[in-house]
Amino acid sequence: MSAIPRDQWYVAAYGSEIGQDLFSRTVCGEPILFWRTRDGGVTAMADRCVHRRFPLSQAPSRLVDDQVVCGYHGFTYGVDGKCVSVPGQTRVPRTARLRSYPLAEQDSFVWVFIGDPDKADVTKIPRAPYLDSPGYTTVAGMEPLKARYSLLVDNLLDLSHETYLHGGYIGTPEVAETPITTEVDDEAGIVYVSRHMADAACPPFYAKSTGLQGRITRWQDIEYTPPCLYKLHSRIAPVGSVPHPDGSDPDAFHVEVVYAITPETEHSTHDFWAVARDFALDDDGVSAFLAENNRTVVLQDVEALDVLERVLTAEPDGYQELSINIDTGGLAARRLLQRLVTS
Repeated sequence: MSAIPRDQWYVAAYGSEIGQDLFSRTVCGEPILFWRTRDGGVTAMADRCVHRRFPLSQAPSRLVDDQVVCGYHGFTYGVDGKCVSVPGQTRVPRTARLRSYPLAEQDSFVWVFIGDPDKADVTKIPRAPYLDSPGYTTVAGMEPLKARYSLLVDNLLDLSHETYLHGGYIGTPEVAETPITTEVDDEAGIVYVSRHMADAACPPFYAKSTGLQGRITRWQDIEYTPPCLYKLHSRIAPVGSVPHPDGSDPDAFHVEVVYAITPETEHSTHDFWAVARDFALDDDGVSAFLAENNRTVVLQDVEALDVLERVLTAEPDGYQELSINIDTGGLAARRLLQRLVTS
């Protein structure tokens, strides 16, 4: 049985990645063709010609007036995936149709539904509205991961690794030393993990972007909605600062870190990352700093997880993991993911 949940929404791309050119990305083992039509909509259909399986994203395939012409034998498809023309005959076979995918653009992401299209309910797509909000400035990217997506889930649900893997960027001793709290909303299918540091060193990632120096109050509140969307609500403030009773928090800096964790195959992953902030909104220098540093952090994770994938693939059957308190969030996420796989 596949470890990838079906009948689920996954992030396939940023909206900015898709224009009026043929674009392909494999999601959950399925190669999908995208393009933006002349009216601004986005298509999503199988990236294989029904005739001889030539990839429609591969040159010399081309887009002509919102129709895709296969570069191998000339089969031509409309925006709904239906073949409208075949070479050497006027009759188009009834079965000459590409599989189309339910699609939604939301919060700067392009989401596709993998599985039974009749189960595609757009209201169930989790939200990250700050990625596309005038009250925030966002930097973003995507890195390929040669590891199964569940390893990235484990990594992000246990941020104690920041102390060791990301020292000099976002890690300080307090992250690993501070206990976490874990809550699970089984009905909604969400895992919450919180770590509140009342008096912590300010890592370079935040010192250089916010201007805070010395000791800080640092909160990390994770919200993970399996299988795809992870949100880290980060609060950085002077020591002793807490939000006001009315919910306002003028003394703090807020950073929303979002990961879309999309399986490419059983053993590779699209690692989409975004960092949205509510301060220095028009400061290009801060944006450049956060983009460069967060990509460095992501690449450190990628390197470690690629190694771990190779180790686990070679591991003998029956090896038993050791889990401790810091793993409660990751173990809860595993349980919810397994429930999605078997449901």
